[in-house]
Amino acid sequence: MELSTVDLIVIGLFFLLMLLIGVWSYFRNTDSEDYFVAGGKLPWWLSGISHHVSGYSGAVFVAYAGLAYTHGFSVYIWWALTIGTTVMISAKVFPVFWVRLRKRFKIQSPLEFLETRYNLATQQLMAWSGVILKLFDIGAKWAAIAILLNVFTGISLAWGILISGGISLLYITFGGLWAVIITDFAQFIVQIIAGLVMFVVVVQKLGGLESVFTVWDQLPEGNSQAFNDPYTVGFALAFLFINFLSYNGGQWNLATRYISAPTERQASKAAWLSGALYLVWPLILFFPMWAAPVLLPDMEDPTQSYGILTMELLPIGLIGLVIASLFANTMSMTSSDINTISAVISRDILPALNKKFRKEATSLTTARITTFLFTLGTIVIALQFERFGGVLGLIISWFGALVGPIAIPMLFGLIPWFKSCGPKAAIGSILVGLLAFVITKNVELNSLALEVSLPVLSSAFTYILVGFLERDTVPDKVKQMLSDIAQE
Repeated sequence: MELSTVDLIVIGLFFLLMLLIGVWSYFRNTDSEDYFVAGGKLPWWLSGISHHVSGYSGAVFVAYAGLAYTHGFSVYIWWALTIGTTVMISAKVFPVFWVRLRKRFKIQSPLEFLETRYNLATQQLMAWSGVILKLFDIGAKWAAIAILLNVFTGISLAWGILISGGISLLYITFGGLWAVIITDFAQFIVQIIAGLVMFVVVVQKLGGLESVFTVWDQLPEGNSQAFNDPYTVGFALAFLFINFLSYNGGQWNLATRYISAPTERQASKAAWLSGALYLVWPLILFFPMWAAPVLLPDMEDPTQSYGILTMELLPIGLIGLVIASLFANTMSMTSSDINTISAVISRDILPALNKKFRKEATSLTTARITTFLFTLGTIVIALQFERFGGVLGLIISWFGALVGPIAIPMLFGLIPWFKSCGPKAAIGSILVGLLAFVITKNVELNSLALEVSLPVLSSAFTYILVGFLERDTVPDKVKQMLSDIAQE
């Protein structure tokens, strides 16, 4: 698959736009609050779009495209529908809590409140675990972008990593959260245009708009069903709970979108917008992937279906736009992660190591240096990804396993019902969740739903049980914190 000069120019212009946004955002930052939480002035519509876009990556157009090819409509049910539903249902709960934490406790990192809510040891365990594992996770995503660049353009993997990672390093370091948010918006526009073009071309190829309803009869049996084994009702319910935790703040970068909102109402509106987009937009975005078995029958590797459709159906210029959207989604997720992880390092880890980094005095220079060094570290990891082999995959899997167990003490810890759950409950829930993950990887469970849900359910059960057993030991400062964030 060779790209035309026009397509390469389109991709190049996309990368140039990212850099220009970084330079523009540089002048929006006067202190670390601007850098990490946009000064608490992020408009609800930008916050909602960024929250939505940050949930995508190249995996949607590769791995999920493969699942859409083999298992059809079920990918919408257990992925997009569960995210949209949980985000909208909780729009007046966790988004509101995150804004109040920023206003009343001056947090800039999603983990800052944990020292008061539990203790320093709990906060540091969660911070160090997330930062170290995210180092490898983001490195792997740079490698994934490089592989896409290599497939479409022939650029070597090393140069692909340096181009995508290097550009992101510059615009994130310059612009902070403002750069991330504005590039998210630009990437969203690119994704909308590319997705609509692909949708229209595929519909025309299938014979007209009625094919949106009739194509399902031509697909393999089960592809039109809401649940297609092993993606059963139980699997969807497991993902419903996992996504409830992840998209309300369990993924730290998504918590930042709410923390940065100026008011509780705007944070809620951002959640409603993001949730609505998840309910509607994937129906258009995924249609070409669902129709792929008709247009590209008997594929040996279904994960290549979206890429091949792009190359075969789209005219010159638009191919570059679609490919740019693939990079845009992954870069959006990585840059969002980097900004939040840098906040965790600057606001949670460094002050615990040295008093001169105390939170009140976190400088813009410290923020930028932390961002630069962490991003550079992810690029170094990416350049060495072949040496890690299966180990890199293992690390990424462990990060995925930590999302639920870490999210439990973070989010449940904000709810007054669980005020008796202290440090023992938090640390215990993380360790038991990890143990359950090890079990799922070494014991044949014969149920994908159980394999996915066991770590997070074990973590939740442990948190609640230990909290119940130590319910009489709630410090006054914890009672006061929960009262402050739960009430106006």
